[in-house]
Amino acid sequence: MNYFFETYGCQMNIAESASLALACKERGWQQAQCGEKADLVLINTCSVRITAEERAYGRIAHYAALKKKGKIFTFVIAGCMAQRQAASLKAKFPQIDYVMGTFARSNFPLILEAAEKGEKANLDINEKAVFSFSKSHFEEGQFRSFVPIMHGCNNFCSYCIVPYVRGREVSRNPENILEEMRLASERGVREVTLLGQNVNSFHWEKDNIDFNALLKMIAAGKTGISRIRFLSANPGNFSLKTIETLAENKIFCRHLHLPVQSGSDTILKAMNRGYTSQQFLNLVKEIRKAMPGITFSTDILVGFPGETDDDVKKTLSIMEEIKFLYSYMYHFNPREGTKAFDFPGRISEEVKRERLSAVIALQKKHTGALLKSRIGSTETVLIEGISRKNADELITRTEKDEMVVVPGSKKLIGSFAEITLSSLKGNTFKAKGLTII
Repeated sequence: MNYFFETYGCQMNIAESASLALACKERGWQQAQCGEKADLVLINTCSVRITAEERAYGRIAHYAALKKKGKIFTFVIAGCMAQRQAASLKAKFPQIDYVMGTFARSNFPLILEAAEKGEKANLDINEKAVFSFSKSHFEEGQFRSFVPIMHGCNNFCSYCIVPYVRGREVSRNPENILEEMRLASERGVREVTLLGQNVNSFHWEKDNIDFNALLKMIAAGKTGISRIRFLSANPGNFSLKTIETLAENKIFCRHLHLPVQSGSDTILKAMNRGYTSQQFLNLVKEIRKAMPGITFSTDILVGFPGETDDDVKKTLSIMEEIKFLYSYMYHFNPREGTKAFDFPGRISEEVKRERLSAVIALQKKHTGALLKSRIGSTETVLIEGISRKNADELITRTEKDEMVVVPGSKKLIGSFAEITLSSLKGNTFKAKGLTII
């Protein structure tokens, strides 16, 4: 039998889809080339932004129509939409066989068993179980892997749906984290990204191990992994001890994603972010002091209810001061169930688009200038694969999260190499030669 997954949203969804795919492979299932040829179709959904939900709705409707026409396959909806809209999804699309929320993934092997028998599993998909982590999130043939270390969020930012669909924070056993990293290394993985909705809130209560202590364990753990990244860190929880640990251990990449969201203290307070713009600037200053040359990326949200032109200027100002390598930029979309959904002072779509355009334009300027300043530097890169645009070129990544293409054989994929950045096309560097290290 064969399966086909479509995954939308964050890196956590990608990791969870990988773990579900492993469950399929362990039972002898094969991955289908497309959903139309699969015995089981799973759509792993996202609720963070309305655009992600709209894309998922379109795909759900497509597969529901196939079933309505007589196509026989098991149809599963997973992820945050499944957690938040289980009843309405089933009512709107009765062709769905299972709605599997974020806390019900343990049911998936039973769904596979029922599909193999041509039966319908009798499951309580809406069970409110304690979240459990999968043992592995490895994707066959990949040299970079995601490893979830915690799940959920206790912050309740006023615009964010995550605490309502992912629940309260749950941390993973550190020994299981290290074991997954060792197994990934044995399968060829060279770089791991530690994942969590609020990753630096990690706290294993049994042994009183916080995020900094976990990083120390990983650095000393001899997992075989050469590079470590982590997503997404809350600036308000970023400790000086963590900065020291990162600086002392070269295994941690010299790039950090720190979501600022806004440069206005008024908006940050309304968002319930838990820090001020000056505290964010101070944090960046401390990190740069400890790790000169480190790069930053961020998230920026404009058009939040009550936002003024002066608030936007403050956001542009903090961008000017920090100069992020890149940003994920978006305008406010009200998510029903969050506090901000009922906030007064909503901004018109036209004004939101104008403000977003200004943010995007400034970020493009910063990205271009930062990348151009790097031409001529020598870097260590991980060779990730073959370039989509040229089969004779390899796509590689620096520890600062910059993409570089370089001529080379596909036999080198998965290796580390030393290259010199020779030119820039768009946001991708070119290098003329490489030396395997």
